[in-house]
Amino acid sequence: MERVVQFTGPRQVEVAEHDSGALPPGHLRVRTRYSGISAGTELTAYRGTNPYLTRTWDPEARLFRDGAAGIAYPVAGWGYSEVGEVTEVSPELDGDPDTPRAGDLVWGIWGHRSEGVVPAGRLRGHTLPAGLEPLAGAFARVGAIAYNAVLAAGINLGEDVAVFGQGVIGLITTRLARLSGARVTAVDALDNRLATARAHGATTTLNARTDAVAERIREATGGRGADTAIEISGAYPALHEALRSVAVDGRVVASGFYQGDGAGLRLGDEFHHNRIQLICSQIGGVPPQLAGRWSVDRLQRTFLELVAAGQVDVTSLVSHLIPADRAADAYRLLDEHPADALQVVLEF
Repeated sequence: MERVVQFTGPRQVEVAEHDSGALPPGHLRVRTRYSGISAGTELTAYRGTNPYLTRTWDPEARLFRDGAAGIAYPVAGWGYSEVGEVTEVSPELDGDPDTPRAGDLVWGIWGHRSEGVVPAGRLRGHTLPAGLEPLAGAFARVGAIAYNAVLAAGINLGEDVAVFGQGVIGLITTRLARLSGARVTAVDALDNRLATARAHGATTTLNARTDAVAERIREATGGRGADTAIEISGAYPALHEALRSVAVDGRVVASGFYQGDGAGLRLGDEFHHNRIQLICSQIGGVPPQLAGRWSVDRLQRTFLELVAAGQVDVTSLVSHLIPADRAADAYRLLDEHPADALQVVLEF
């Protein structure tokens, strides 16, 4: 039997069981070991705020259409941070040197389910690097999201970068920006996350609730402001403060998943008067100027290589390892007590 985590309505979680089907041609069967929960995207479906619940995305027009919903409850098998063991390979793939073999540990996207049936092409090159702890493989996608934002920021050696939001992806962003040669100011409303940010390379930390963030950043840079800010919390007031914090002609990378109307975002203020570049970073693609050399798959593979080399520590970010049968507790924790959790991982 296959177990699948699903949302049956806003803030309603169950683990359903289904019979395992036959393996289709060209596919692999993977027994899940770990599956990381996204505290951003997934909570929008859990809470009922995801735009797909009320509108439909038109991939050709690149527009949301009002009317029919793109997804409906039950929303089954969300999740994009899985790692597991290959247990079955479609017979016609035997002997293909690029296809993972039975027994290999692989990372990829097949959702919160006890087994994934995945096209072989999506797992080529996704064998865990030698010596990498399996739990670390669950960070491939979130690491790529952070990596993508850092590439979009175009950081140069010695520049000042502010990272707004120090959840899991923000902490990884802070570390990658530091590795890129930046002096990093980490901003968050929780002191415990700011302490973790210092351990991940932040030069300065500021509390969004108690510090005058933009003013402090300008003071520290001789009045100029940060060269770049990366906003990764998905909060409109944080995006507004990021726009206030950068220099004239500076750049702000918006990498959060913003919900609803933009309360707290005033684009007639510093954004307009300081001619700020506002760039969207979204994991559906890489910065266009890098598309000839980079891909989302390369982001993920390179990030895991950095982890395997000891350049980035991710396993310390796992605050809770929860059995999949208790998935409802995991989502309730992230929804109601976010200050008590960082990366929550389901164990199958």
